[in-house]
Amino acid sequence: MSKKGVAILGIFVADLAFRAGRMPGIGETISGSGFKLGPGGKGSNQSVAAARAGAAVTFISRLGKDDFGHVARSTWEAEGIVARVAESADEPTGAAFIYVNDRNGENAIIVVPGAAAGIGPADVEAAADAIRAAAVFVTQLEQPVAAAKRGLEIARAAGVTTIFNPAPAEPVPDDIYPLCDFVTPNEHEAALLIGAPVRNVEEARRAGDAFLARGAGAALITLGEKGALLHTGERSVHVPAVDAGPVIETAGAGDAFNGAFAAALARGLEAEEAVRFACAAAGISVIRHGTAPSMPSLAEIERLLERSNGVQGMHPGD
Repeated sequence: MSKKGVAILGIFVADLAFRAGRMPGIGETISGSGFKLGPGGKGSNQSVAAARAGAAVTFISRLGKDDFGHVARSTWEAEGIVARVAESADEPTGAAFIYVNDRNGENAIIVVPGAAAGIGPADVEAAADAIRAAAVFVTQLEQPVAAAKRGLEIARAAGVTTIFNPAPAEPVPDDIYPLCDFVTPNEHEAALLIGAPVRNVEEARRAGDAFLARGAGAALITLGEKGALLHTGERSVHVPAVDAGPVIETAGAGDAFNGAFAAALARGLEAEEAVRFACAAAGISVIRHGTAPSMPSLAEIERLLERSNGVQGMHPGD
């Protein structure tokens, strides 16, 4: 049976987004300009992004039995995402506080995974058939690293292309990198993981060398408004960002990028072409409010690529 689609391991959280001109100080109360509750969590957001970008998607996670859990399942049903998700009667579904600067769209986020903090290798084993059947497997670090590693092991053994998005960044065992066809940090995550600044394309190349030395097949480092760098042992390609319009909010850009990149690879695009596709998806996401709701459709991405032809733009992976 031929492999198809994308399997994603990660978490769902309910995003509680607050818009204001600045963050309050300790002990201070300020007035905000907006509030919205919506679906979030890197893995769930990436699943929505991949599904809207044309991929058949299976999402592997854990929820609580509560109202936020209903939001999750409604979101996946609406997007055609197959959920391989356990439920916990004792732990709540996760939530995230998102501060959005209402002047420039920049953000700060606190994530509490809730029930998803208990995702372990056994949960991944229970969905191993979905991972083995996929063309591409994606995971991040909002769930425990042991679960991420087991997912990568299952995928690698089955010949599935593996994408490891080390976000939020934390030290990981060195033996995780040889399981990764692509490791996809943004510049801040790359700097933390390698212990050196990543402020421009040349520093991203040096970071890419460090990830390759640890065994990754390729480093794909997103650089905000500077685009993204695809760095392999054979080549190093800087792909400019794609400008879709004025930036409103960057919170979902990295998830748009990773989900669209996975979908493009699953469709058979070569890596460099898939990066350009992902930059366009991220470019559209930042001109909209929210995380999962900001993810573009396949038609929207293709129209932007036709119009822009790779013109420099904004924020593919913040």
